[in-house]
Amino acid sequence: MTPKKTLVLGASSKPEQYSNMAVRNLLSAGHPVEAIGRDVFTIGPVIVKSNPEPLTDIHTVTMYLNASRQAEYQDYILSLHPKRIIFNPGAENPSFSDKAQQQGIEVLDACTLVMLSVGTY
Repeated sequence: MTPKKTLVLGASSKPEQYSNMAVRNLLSAGHPVEAIGRDVFTIGPVIVKSNPEPLTDIHTVTMYLNASRQAEYQDYILSLHPKRIIFNPGAENPSFSDKAQQQGIEVLDACTLVMLSVGTY
C-alpha cells in the first residue's frame, strides 16, 4: 500500500461522526492526514484547522460537507491539485464533480470508511 496524503474536509470533533472516524481510520491505515473543520481541535495527532491553509502533495480530498457548504472551498480544493476527490454519502455534488473532472481529477461518489475496510482506498 502506498500512503496517500489525504485532506478530510468537514472533520468533526465528535468521535461518533464519520469524518472523525475517517481521520482515525486513515491514520491507522498509514495515510498522512490533514483536516479542516469548523473549529480547531485534535483527532489523535492531527490538528484540525478551521481555515484552509496552503498544503502540498495532497493525493485525496475526502468530503464530509454537503454541496452548499462546499462552495467556499471549491477553488481551494482545486488549487491543491489532488489526484482524486471522494464525495462521501450526503456530500455528492455533480456540478463540482464535473468541474474537478475537467481538471483531470478523479471523482468518486463513495464512502471513505468502506473503501478503507475493503482495501480499495
